[in-house]
Amino acid sequence: MKTFRNRKFHPHLLRLVRFFRDREPIVLLGLLVVVLAAWGFIELTDEVLEGSTDSIDRWVVLSLRDSADVSDPVGPTWMEEAGRDLTALGGISVMLIAVVSAAGFLAINRAYRTMVVLVVSTLSGMGVSLWMKSLFARPRPDFVPHLSHVYTSSFPSGHSMMAALVYLTLAALIAPVLRHFWLRFYTLAVAVLLTVLVGISRVYMGVHYPTDVLAGWAAGLVWALACWLIARAVKTKRDRTRPEGAEPP
Repeated sequence: MKTFRNRKFHPHLLRLVRFFRDREPIVLLGLLVVVLAAWGFIELTDEVLEGSTDSIDRWVVLSLRDSADVSDPVGPTWMEEAGRDLTALGGISVMLIAVVSAAGFLAINRAYRTMVVLVVSTLSGMGVSLWMKSLFARPRPDFVPHLSHVYTSSFPSGHSMMAALVYLTLAALIAPVLRHFWLRFYTLAVAVLLTVLVGISRVYMGVHYPTDVLAGWAAGLVWALACWLIARAVKTKRDRTRPEGAEPP
């Protein structure tokens, strides 16, 4: 009776087995999330382009305004100011300050590869966000006054995408060096919370539909994880080719 080892398998199947055998569970989970988020973005984009989400988009935006005066957002006066503060956390200026500060810290700490990953993923993500906005050219909500100045089209939400990209990337870079599980969990939870609050604030400000925000979150997550997986793959390849006993650069 032939053993499992002696059986002949299709070359493509063997390559697939070797691929999964050589990957860590965290990498496989990252690949799964990238695939699911990319699929979700494509499906959502298709629904938006067909106009299937128009009614729910309009209802959500209007539900955040006073029914008697759509220029007045729901909630006390301080909530409107809080919305402006939260939406600023996803702005280009704040994002650049965070990235430059983190890059400077990594450079001083001689973590040059990590610094390159952070800068390249962020700048390329900004470019992709602007490209997608010009590609889809979806108009902003025009049935409520905007509580924040806007200069580009609506889909996907650039603030939501960049918040997901920058905050999740920073959390992914910081978490591995923390010893305790709850510290790593806390770091990732804060990054997710900031990302969610920025997205909600964009709808509250009346400058985005909820589907814009969902698409921004999905795109930012895909871009951040894809850059992280590429950086991890490059690092693993270099570690394998480094002579035994050699010190890492």
